[in-house]
Amino acid sequence: MIKIGVIGYGYWGPNLVRNFSDIPEAEVVAVSDLDQKRLGVAKSRHSSLYTTTDYQALLADPAIDAIAIATPVSTHYHLALQALEAGKHVFVEKPLTETVKQAEQLVAVAEQRNLVLHVDHTFIYTGAVRKIRELVDNGDLGDLYYYDSVRVNLGLFQHDINVIWDLAVHDLSIMDYVFPLTPIAVSATGISHVPDKPANIAFLTLFFENNVIGHLHVNWLAPVKLRRTLIGGSRKMVLYDDLEPSEKIKIYDKGITLNGNKENLYKTMIGYRTGDMWAPQLEITEALRVEAQHFSRCITHGERSLSDGRAGLRIVRILEAANRSLHEEGRPVKFEWLFGDAAHARALSIKAAA
Repeated sequence: MIKIGVIGYGYWGPNLVRNFSDIPEAEVVAVSDLDQKRLGVAKSRHSSLYTTTDYQALLADPAIDAIAIATPVSTHYHLALQALEAGKHVFVEKPLTETVKQAEQLVAVAEQRNLVLHVDHTFIYTGAVRKIRELVDNGDLGDLYYYDSVRVNLGLFQHDINVIWDLAVHDLSIMDYVFPLTPIAVSATGISHVPDKPANIAFLTLFFENNVIGHLHVNWLAPVKLRRTLIGGSRKMVLYDDLEPSEKIKIYDKGITLNGNKENLYKTMIGYRTGDMWAPQLEITEALRVEAQHFSRCITHGERSLSDGRAGLRIVRILEAANRSLHEEGRPVKFEWLFGDAAHARALSIKAAA
């Protein structure tokens, strides 16, 4: 049984403690937080926990195998690095770090020490996203055309990151998991409506090869909560609504067909295809529980995490480039330099093999 220490018991920490405590593969033995009241809540819910305001106590405990980090993004790098250097496997909330350089160093240290570095890209462990991945892998959607998502709500306003780093990271991790492609450029625009605070609304466009495009709309200042994604393919199209209670995925046999002379646009005829819609049955186990079990198996059986440090690094690369574009009024930032990176090339080969 993997013994786990959790650093941070604010918004997400209680979910980590609950899910790791509920699986037979792991046991949460200690929680650290700077707030004594939060530690009191943790103790009242899990009486056997050791609680402390000093996270170093968790790193120094030889009985603890892994550290789960649920703290602000600005602290991820230093906490994860210390945990890895202490010989602990690491589960860290998204995004992995604030910068590419920090993420690269964490990946290097984890691989040098043969430790699991896992990033909490929760959505790729949902039954819905895994089903979409299956549809793509089986070729059911045909050639991919686009990924178009809306992820908006009222709050929570963050102080250390903008809305891209908070909300867009979910869709970026989904695309990284589902699409057999890597973006070649990103463009981002956005604005803040709160003085001296990060952007609270933003629009990202990701450009892929083969005329594939991704568009993300993220917003902290919306009157309703929406979590809706369209994925278009040449054969079928998918509507993914994460807030739908039962039919989260609907697959539409709709699209267009091109007839005539493809080299002469004036002679090309566009036909419309309208077929059935069906909603597949999905695995309903809580995503974080599935993820907790996966992380534990990665430690005990030496499996590669689906959202390992390299996956986290790929997302941070896109986020960092999106920030550059955001500050340059949406100028597309290209990723040519990624393909000359040996580590990235290796990550792509691992992804393809998976």
